[in-house]
Amino acid sequence: MFVRMTTRLIFPILLFLSWSPAFGQSDLKQQSVLHNSGDAARDSSYLNAWGFDVLISNDGFGLGTFYRREFSQDWLGLISLSVSESKDDREVDRYDPYTQTQFVPGKLNRFLVIPLTFGVQYRLFRDDIVETFRPYVNAGVGPSLIYVAPFTNVVQTPSGLTYEQIEFFKSLGKGQAHYTMSSYIGAGATFGSDKQSLFGVNFRYYFTYLFSDGLPSLYNEETGEVIGRKTDFGGFFITLNVGTMY
Repeated sequence: MFVRMTTRLIFPILLFLSWSPAFGQSDLKQQSVLHNSGDAARDSSYLNAWGFDVLISNDGFGLGTFYRREFSQDWLGLISLSVSESKDDREVDRYDPYTQTQFVPGKLNRFLVIPLTFGVQYRLFRDDIVETFRPYVNAGVGPSLIYVAPFTNVVQTPSGLTYEQIEFFKSLGKGQAHYTMSSYIGAGATFGSDKQSLFGVNFRYYFTYLFSDGLPSLYNEETGEVIGRKTDFGGFFITLNVGTMY
């Protein structure tokens, strides 16, 4: 639902950018001149780009960075590094009106997914669409680190089990790293006529699995036993790209 609402907000912005004055010229011949000269200028002067990514998914937000290198007018290479949170699909957020705090019953661990991917990107319809709207498809693969940090400390006492929620930054010092591989496929577009700046959006689906019994994610509040394990750390992401070309 969160991703669906975000998508509804992003699409009107993208449409506005696509139909900006630089894109919506009434003179088609002038558009063609701008299109061809824009390709030539970028090919000769702006072959590299780097910037930042903002990732949006059903599990929340993430941040990343990227570097890309153009090999031709249609093909480019891409290196991406990001960090985002992953949650068990069975988690349910609750709010306590008496303490005015939010909590997640039965949540045992929090997961941070940090993939480093090496990919390729192919531009679509270069000869049919003007320069201010540049759609593409892309794919990548690379190693991924899954960092498991405790969310709840379950302690057995003579009077029974006690539960203590651990603050985010304190939990990072008590975590443990696990390693696997990630891959993604996606589609998106970059916008604008400014050859020195880059703004775009990329819709990606990540495939990130642990081929084992998984990592403990949920526990039984009555017995303290682990009742849920997580093996799938991928999913659908909306990635906003902001960068500079040089």
